[in-house]
Parts: sequence; C-alpha cells; structure tokens
Amino acid sequence: MEDFRDLKSDGPEIVEESSCPECGCKRLIRDYERAEVTCASCGLVVDDHLLDLGPEWRAFDAEQREKRQRGGAPMTYTIHDMGLSTVIDWRDKDIYGRALSPQSRAQMSRLRKWQMRARISDSTERNLSFALSEIDRIGAQLRLPRNVREAASVTYRRTIERRLIRGRSIESLTASALYVACRQFAVPRTLEEIAAVTKVDKKEIGRSYRFLARELGIKLAPTSPVDYIPRFASDLKLSGEVQGKAIEILGKVVSQGLTSGRGPMGVAAAALYIAAELSHEQRTQREVAEVARVTEVTVRNRYKEMVEYLGLRVP
Repeated sequence: MEDFRDLKSDGPEIVEESSCPECGCKRLIRDYERAEVTCASCGLVVDDHLLDLGPEWRAFDAEQREKRQRGGAPMTYTIHDMGLSTVIDWRDKDIYGRALSPQSRAQMSRLRKWQMRARISDSTERNLSFALSEIDRIGAQLRLPRNVREAASVTYRRTIERRLIRGRSIESLTASALYVACRQFAVPRTLEEIAAVTKVDKKEIGRSYRFLARELGIKLAPTSPVDYIPRFASDLKLSGEVQGKAIEILGKVVSQGLTSGRGPMGVAAAALYIAAELSHEQRTQREVAEVARVTEVTVRNRYKEMVEYLGLRVP
C-alpha cells in the first residue's frame, strides 16, 4: 500500500509532537487553511503563525507529486559555485524559440561576459573552475559515471582547502583526483588510460596520486582483477555466462594467492580468455591482450599458470 504521509493535505491534520499548555493534551490539530494549531480537547489556539513549507499544489499519489515537482538543477560539486548560480544560455533565442535580433544578441553577449566575471571573482575560483571543467572533460572521454566525477571534484576541492596545489600543475592533480575516485568506486581505469586523454604523462600522474594519498590520508585497497571483467567482456562482446565463469576462476586463484605480484589486468585477461574457451565463445589471445592493454606474452603466461593450477582442460 502506498504511503501518502508526505503529500500535502488541505484539511486539518492531527499531530502528537507536543502538548497543549492549557490541558496537557497531546492531540493537536494543525490547520493549514487557518494557519493555526489548536488543541483537540479544549480548543486552545496554541499557535496562529503556522508556516506551510510545502508546495502550493495538491498531489493525490506519488506520480502526481513527481510530475508537478518544481525546482532548479541539483547541487553538484563538479561546478565551482556548486551549480547554485544563474547561467545565461548560449543559444540566442527567446522564450518562444525565435532567433534574437542582432541588437539583442549583442546585448546578451555582453550580459554573458559580465555574468561569467561575476561568477569567477578571484584566482582560487578561476583555478577551481578550470580544474573542474577538466575533470568533467576527462571523465566524459573515459566514460566515467557521474558519482566518480563528483568524488574527484570533492578530492580536488580538498587539495585547494589544504593549499596543496602550489607548485603543481592543474592537469596532473585533476588526473590523479580522477584516478583516486576510480579506485574508490571500483571503476577500474589505469594510469595509462588517464594519461592518454590528458597532457600529462603516466609518471607525473603517479607522483601526484601518491602525493594526494599521503597528504589527504587516502587509503585505497589494491585493485582487484574482478573489477576489470565486466569492461573487458563488454569490449569483447562476451556473454554473461563467460563473465560468471571468469569471476569464478578468479575467485579460486585469488583465494590461493596465485595472483600475488602479478598485474590485475593480465590476470583478468587470462581468466576471461579461459572462460571464453570453456564456453565455446573463442577469442584470440591477441584480441584479449589488445582490450586489456597488455602483451600476448602476459596473457599466455597467466593462462598457463591458471590452467596448470586449476587442472583445467581447455579445448
């Protein structure tokens, strides 16, 4: 049965959150039409300045409430001002979708310019604005979910609050913040993948990552090979059955410590290759290696170790 307690009602409402100062009765009637709170026993008006903080419309079910809900965009950490300021649209059209006149376009261009200057008032905000737009750009190219970008933005904001950005490039710090967020949310992206869409090399991102982890007290667990299975299987167009078998194989070898000291991407690629062979969805070692960004030799070595350890007969 649906719960309608959160929906606004026009009639009086009985509440038991306090008691009447006259008779001590705890049954108080909250009447939104008269903006009064009265006692159900003696009729005393306990409060005559009742404020209704809800919407000004009625809703009789959850669907109506969702449709009629109004409000701006939600607060987000990926914008330097949290997305709380007004943004003038870049399209030169009026409310009816008609193109503006040349004079109006020039006026709107000036308004946009001054509006941007008003939103970004000092060097810290300029730094934050550029860094967060860089995080959003890199996240879009790497197809990262929204929560990862939000977490990376929070991490970068913490570096500014701690004044850790002095002497370091914005590009390296934003890339390392994204790498930290990917590790936190088990969305595996390697340093090579992040470096490929930035202007910073892998070593610089690694140094910035270790610096952030040390200064901000970030503790991250080692990357698990299981985290790579869904992405690799999707790129290779393998079925869910193959994914399940690959995760099962990894569970056996990881529990016995066979993957210790070995790269998680190579281990995941080998497990996926074995699972594909067992499920008769064959993929070549070259195809698997290209998707996992490792060499064919690595896939072959991890494959031989797993097959020998598990005693599998791969066709």
